[in-house]
Amino acid sequence: MDDDELPIHQHRKGQLVVAAEGSVMCRTLDGLRIVPSNGAVWIPGEIPHSVSMSDNGRAYCLFITTGVSPLPNACATFSINPMLREMIFHLANQPPLYPLEGPTSRLVQVILDELAHMKAEPLHFPVSSHPRIQRIATQLLEAPDDRRTLKEWAAAVAMSERSFARLVLKHTGMPFGRWRQQLHIVMAVQRLSMGATVQAISQELGYDSPSAFTAMFRKHMGQPPRRYLRDRTEVVGD
Repeated sequence: MDDDELPIHQHRKGQLVVAAEGSVMCRTLDGLRIVPSNGAVWIPGEIPHSVSMSDNGRAYCLFITTGVSPLPNACATFSINPMLREMIFHLANQPPLYPLEGPTSRLVQVILDELAHMKAEPLHFPVSSHPRIQRIATQLLEAPDDRRTLKEWAAAVAMSERSFARLVLKHTGMPFGRWRQQLHIVMAVQRLSMGATVQAISQELGYDSPSAFTAMFRKHMGQPPRRYLRDRTEVVGD
């Protein structure tokens, strides 16, 4: 897949978009998902979505008939191990129509078996259809360094602080502060994949220092930003 951006569309089959270089961003009705190299976005059949790539990004797509692999019924993000990654890249260079018996068919079956063991990644920024949630999400995406407090955001949408807190929790599954951090994680992964420095990312997202941003990232992702990206871009044999 070489297009920089694909508009909202849907497919009868499920679609697995695997980032070969750079990052892949997928927008759906329930939010935003971004994966770096060696990551994949799973989009079940009939789900409206748009897909875009980071600068100089490259991705491969697999279309999978519903029911042939135990992939989830909802959109998800995954990390891809090096063996599965290379098999998918090899399959992408084969003719789309292949005999049901033969090496390509056997390769497809191995890939489907391996997909069942993919590791889920928490790279989803949830956005519901509620107008206030949509409005705030749009503003945060446009200005991720906006550090307004819960009370200030509540005033901006003409709600009490308590009612606003309940609204965000109900429609995102997260307290407001955690929801905003989730956006920062998703955006940071994208920026890292594009070669941005931790210092530049921390400034863009409104953190007081790179160490403060790194501490937040490590808390939720289990690794500091650079190590997280390195572990997902390394390929066996490199």
